[in-house]
Amino acid sequence: MAFTRIFILCLLITFCWYQGVLTQLSTDPEKLLNWCLDTPHHKSRPGKESSLYNQCSPWKDRSCCTENTSQDVHTKNMYNFNWNFCKPNYTLSAKCQRHFIQDLCFHECEPNIGPWVVKVNRKIANERFLNVPLCKSDCESWWLACANDFTCVYNWPRNFAWIDGNNHCPKEAKCKPFYQVYRDSKDFCENVWDHSWVVVPDNELCMRIWFDGAQGNPNKHVAEVYVEKLLAGNACCITSHLFIITICLLSLLI
Repeated sequence: MAFTRIFILCLLITFCWYQGVLTQLSTDPEKLLNWCLDTPHHKSRPGKESSLYNQCSPWKDRSCCTENTSQDVHTKNMYNFNWNFCKPNYTLSAKCQRHFIQDLCFHECEPNIGPWVVKVNRKIANERFLNVPLCKSDCESWWLACANDFTCVYNWPRNFAWIDGNNHCPKEAKCKPFYQVYRDSKDFCENVWDHSWVVVPDNELCMRIWFDGAQGNPNKHVAEVYVEKLLAGNACCITSHLFIITICLLSLLI
């Protein structure tokens, strides 16, 4: 009985260790700091663009999006997503849509997202970012711009009815003001895009959706620190797990 319990414990520890290794897509710092999502619109590797359109322009010196994609962000329904899903009664206000466009510029253009990328099985993408730390002030300005706009679902990627590749309000769903659907700015930012973001105070390491490209991309430093901590943690974790597995195996031999 003791032998069986030790054997099962060893298997569980080994499984958990491999799960942690497999969910991290790379241990190469250079790759993690130059990561373009695997989607039809992203470049394979970030690089300089002669120009990017309008709100995406801060990323032009090092970007995962092309000039054409940056224009599409502003003028087309990217990924067949219709902003005005509450028509004919309600349309997304210009000030609210401006923040969603800036968020989409980040999604298409930002190259410093490697530490937060995970694999997905979607028609529109093979990768997404998850739980990226978003500066609280960026989240609050987004929320203030959209709180009085209308939505019919809470989690946009998961809760919409997708018909012929386009998003629609589910049957029986009613359009309500954002402030009635989400508790506060944090609830909104973290859930509207299915946990792409996690809101953190501005005095902690956090990513910026809005920044002055002439001053450089502040997200680069944030990603560098996260990569350093991530790789240091992995090294420590691997050493600890190998030690525990060794003890388990020795116990089985005694």
